Amino acid sequence: MLYLQNILNQGGEIMYLIFACGVIALFIVLGRLFHLHRAQIDVHEFISGLYNVLRQQSAVEAVHICDETPGPVAHVVRAAILHADRDEAAIRQAVEEAALIEVPRLERFMKLLATIAQIAPLLGLLGTVVGMINAFDAMQLEGPFVSTGVLAGDIKLALYTTAAGLTVSIPTYAFHNYLVSRIESLVNDMQKAAAEMTYFVTHNEIRLDTAAVVAASETPESVDDEN
Repeated sequence: MLYLQNILNQGGEIMYLIFACGVIALFIVLGRLFHLHRAQIDVHEFISGLYNVLRQQSAVEAVHICDETPGPVAHVVRAAILHADRDEAAIRQAVEEAALIEVPRLERFMKLLATIAQIAPLLGLLGTVVGMINAFDAMQLEGPFVSTGVLAGDIKLALYTTAAGLTVSIPTYAFHNYLVSRIESLVNDMQKAAAEMTYFVTHNEIRLDTAAVVAASETPESVDDEN
């Protein structure tokens, strides 16, 4: 801890900015990993279970299962079930509207994470340039007989910021790409489940009773709201 504090102090204000970027990136990555882990479900098993429930004409129970299941897949499928008594175009529109709500929740903070991955090495480069300017200022003040130790010390401190920027940027960029791949996988699952449920409800008679209609007016809580 003392070593880290010493590096931060030597690196100056830019080093503190890089450190702040690293802390923010860490919290975003941990939060997104937790959120995506909770949102991931076995889509095949989930859809098969809903098929069995809907074949028993228990739309209310199917809606309840969707409400109890975390993640965007359940929320989009829920929209298809709640509009099962309408035509296919209306069902698809309801599903698309639900997807428009869920996708931004999945992508929350991803732009900020990408921004940190891009600006961290630039901040490091800026710190290095500032450090080199200080080194040349020392050379100018002391003339041609400037101490090698003084010059080396200034250059060393200048390179600290570059190293710090890369240390923050590399893992942040790697985790950003990993999270994007996880999000794309969830979106694909969501689209597949929505298409399968839309086909099912349009080719099977699903009766929606009063309880189901009441449930339709309520917005399910997103997993994201719990974080």
